[in-house]
Amino acid sequence: MIDLKGHIALVTGASRGIGKATALRLAECGADVVVNYVSSASAAKETAEEIVAKGRNAYIVKADVRERADVQSMLEFVASEIGQLNIVVSNAASGGFHSLLGSSENNFAAAMNTNVLALISLVQASVPLLKKSTTRAKIVAISSHGSTMAIPWYGLIGASKAALESIVRHLTLEVGDYANINVVKAGLVETDSTKNIPAAEKMFAGRTEKTMVGKRYLLPKDVADAVCFLSSSMSDMIQGTVLTVDGGSEIHI
Repeated sequence: MIDLKGHIALVTGASRGIGKATALRLAECGADVVVNYVSSASAAKETAEEIVAKGRNAYIVKADVRERADVQSMLEFVASEIGQLNIVVSNAASGGFHSLLGSSENNFAAAMNTNVLALISLVQASVPLLKKSTTRAKIVAISSHGSTMAIPWYGLIGASKAALESIVRHLTLEVGDYANINVVKAGLVETDSTKNIPAAEKMFAGRTEKTMVGKRYLLPKDVADAVCFLSSSMSDMIQGTVLTVDGGSEIHI
């Protein structure tokens, strides 16, 4: 059993979807959780209340991970109010669904700032606390199939996820002495965000033919389980890699 008692975890975008499922799973394994959100205070409060109901402490922090100043302020809060950080989960993502031919510089910047620069900012601001961790610190970034597969209207996000995975590999060279940094690449999960992908209904209908685990569909909690594993001491020898959680849908056409 994964035991994260005595650990403090920071999860960005923890008010809903995969972020919320991850925050709750980490709490179930014993961690206290910093719940980050940017717009939905009520949803973040609900996540925190569910964490407390599991017997763990929850801290709610509003911060826009696209903004370095916000990220720095969030980590200053963690340092001053908690004084400890063992796990960082970079989950918050956006960028909008645009055709590449119709995208603008602002669209490109939005995807890269939220999905790539945010991870760099988080790691930079977290290093002082992570170095103090009495166990190996853990950093986990969330990616998606768009990093390696072409998906309609997903070009900017997919490109940012590919960059994210590359950044993680390179960050191992700089944080490997005291932290493990890895990626969980999630398959198609039904969330508020993915429901808005153009032709989402057709994509979700196709899961029946793509999955290789019977009639089970991929859920946020399945991704959260993988994050929890990579956040534990069981993953101490896993470094700079991408763990795909998709029910086998990526292995065949």
